[in-house]
Amino acid sequence: MTASRATLGTALVLALGAAVSLGLARFSYALLLPPMRADLGWNYATAGAMNTANAAGYLAGALAMPWLLRRAGPRAALVGGSLITTLLLALHGLTRADAVLYALRFASGAASAAIFVSGGLMAAQLAARVPSGGWPSPSLVVGLYYGGTGLGIVACALLLPGVIASGWAPAWWALAALAALATALLAWRARVPAPPAAAAGTASAPLRPLAFGLAGYFMFGLGYIGYMTFVITLLREQQLSVAVVTGFYALLGLAVMASPWLWAGLLQRHRGGRPMALLNGLLAVATVLPVLAPWPWLALVSGALFGAVFLSVVGSTTALVRHNLPPAAWPAGISAFTVVFAAGQIVGPVLVGALADGAGGLARGFLVSAALLALGAALASRQQAVPQQLQARQ
Repeated sequence: MTASRATLGTALVLALGAAVSLGLARFSYALLLPPMRADLGWNYATAGAMNTANAAGYLAGALAMPWLLRRAGPRAALVGGSLITTLLLALHGLTRADAVLYALRFASGAASAAIFVSGGLMAAQLAARVPSGGWPSPSLVVGLYYGGTGLGIVACALLLPGVIASGWAPAWWALAALAALATALLAWRARVPAPPAAAAGTASAPLRPLAFGLAGYFMFGLGYIGYMTFVITLLREQQLSVAVVTGFYALLGLAVMASPWLWAGLLQRHRGGRPMALLNGLLAVATVLPVLAPWPWLALVSGALFGAVFLSVVGSTTALVRHNLPPAAWPAGISAFTVVFAAGQIVGPVLVGALADGAGGLARGFLVSAALLALGAALASRQQAVPQQLQARQ
C-alpha cells in the first residue's frame, strides 16, 4: 500500500469517531425529538434543554481533555470514549424519566468530547505527516475526519424512521448497535504513528492572537445547534411528507461527507479567518431558507447547503491551529476551540426552544440563529494570520 493510500485509509477510519461523536450521539436527536416530545409531553424548552445537557457534558469533557491526553494519549481517549458512548446510547432507551435522560445526555456529551477532540488531534498529526505537495493534502485529511459526521447522519436518516415506527426506545438501541460496530473498527485500525518528541508535547497555546477566530467559533456553536436540534421538528410542523423529511436528512448527511472535497483547498490556502467567515455566512443563509416557505425544494436546498458547510467550520479551526501554532501547542489549541464551541452549544438549544414556545414559534428561533451565525462571520473576518515571529516565540 502506498503512503498516500495508507494516509487516506487512516483518515477514513478516524472519521468513524466523528460519526459516533456527532452523527450518532448528538445529531440523531433531531430525528428522535418529535416522537419523544409527543410521548413524554415536552415543550420546546425542555426539548432544547436535553441538547443543552448534552452540550454541557461536551464542555466538561473538553475541559478535561488536556489532562486525559497527557494521561492516556489520543488513541485510548478515542476508543474509550467511543465505547462509553455506545453504552450510554443503549441506556437512553431504558428510561422515560426526564432527570435520567438529562444525566445520560450530559454523560454522552462528555464521552463525545473525548472522541471528537482526540480524533481531531490524531487527524492533525496524520496531516502533519503528509509531504509538502503530497496527496491527500493536509486540509483534506482533516476535512475527511470531520466529514465522517455525515456518515453518521446518513445512517440515522436511513435507519431511524423505520425503527421509530416501533417506538423511540428501540431507535436508541439501533444507534448503540451502529456505534458498537464503529468502535470495533476504531479499535482495530485507528492508529497514527506518534509524532516526534518535539512535536508531541503539551505546551500551552497563547490564544490572544486567535481571539477573533475563537469569538467567531463561539457564535457558530451558538447559532448552528438550533438548526440541528429543531429542523426536523420544523419540517414536520410544516406538514412535509415523511419521504421529504427523510430525504432532507439524508441529503444533509451526504453533503457533510462531500464537504471536505469542496473546502479543502480553501482551508489549505488561507491562514487567517476568511474560511470561517465565508462558511458562517453560508450557514446563516441555509438557516433562513426553510423559514421562508414550506416548500419541499427549499428545505432540500437548505439541507444540502447546511450539510456542505457546517462541519467544515469545525475543520477550519483545526486548520487555523495547524497554520498558526507550533505542533507542541496543537492539543491545547484544539481543546480551546472545542471549549468555546461547546459553550455556544449550551446556550443555543435553550435559546431557540424558549423562543419557539413564544410568539413566532420555531421560525423566530431560526431567524435568531441565522443572525448569530452572521455575527460569527463578521467576527471571523477580523481574524488575521499569526505572524511567523510570534509563532516562533510560542
